[in-house]
Amino acid sequence: MEVMEIIKDAFVFPSKDMKTLLIYVLLSLVAAGFSFFGTVVYVLGFVNPECFMWGGMAVIISLLIGWVMYGYLISVIKSGIEQSDEVPGFEWWENFITGFNNFIVTIVYFVIPAFITVIVGYMTNVYGNAMIVAQEIYLQATYSYMGSSSAIAFDAIYQALVNLLFSLTITITVAVVVFVIFSFLQTMAEARLANTGSLSEALNVFEAAKDIRRIGIGKVIILVLLVIIIVAVIEMIFSALFSIIPILSILSIIIAPYLAFFAQRAVGLLYSDIA
Repeated sequence: MEVMEIIKDAFVFPSKDMKTLLIYVLLSLVAAGFSFFGTVVYVLGFVNPECFMWGGMAVIISLLIGWVMYGYLISVIKSGIEQSDEVPGFEWWENFITGFNNFIVTIVYFVIPAFITVIVGYMTNVYGNAMIVAQEIYLQATYSYMGSSSAIAFDAIYQALVNLLFSLTITITVAVVVFVIFSFLQTMAEARLANTGSLSEALNVFEAAKDIRRIGIGKVIILVLLVIIIVAVIEMIFSALFSIIPILSILSIIIAPYLAFFAQRAVGLLYSDIA
């Protein structure tokens, strides 16, 4: 399918079954409620230790509901891969298992770039340079207190800051690049999970990279950027509307899931080229 055909289909798709969308909305509200309640109660545990248990249980329930939602979004991707016009219904246990697998996929595709960033930070001595800056500032503050500050000390601080800025620039640049690359790879991994139902296939980073090449790097980038732009523009428009008419902000509980369905459907249709 062409990119614009994918966008048109994906944007209309969530409206084909508002009942399923509303179930997803309800789940998101319940999950958010348990998460908020659990966090508040857990904090109260510092006053009453028993609250730690209840707060933790509420957060766990929120996480379990979240896995069902995660799994359902994978089924939306699958509907796109199969180019089915029907919005998939909830298969609670299957959605839960798939959601758990997707949770693992998300962690793995986050840990790898995070690990690379840490390695680069170590190689560029970010931590060491930060400690030198802190030490030089401490020494300069001590000298100033004793009335013996000098231009040499300020030069030392300046040089330390230059070194820190250099190492931070390299590390942040590498971090942005690898996190962007792995966000695209994670998108393919979720499509692979939807297509095969296999966690091992989803975690195959090299095959996910090959999938991007099979579809076309340009097509993948264009579609993902278009989806991001459309979602951002819609959210900006509604945010402006909500600021003018605050009571309409209740619509946000439907808008966010609708856009999530739209994005996942687009991914599925994109992957259907090679499925």
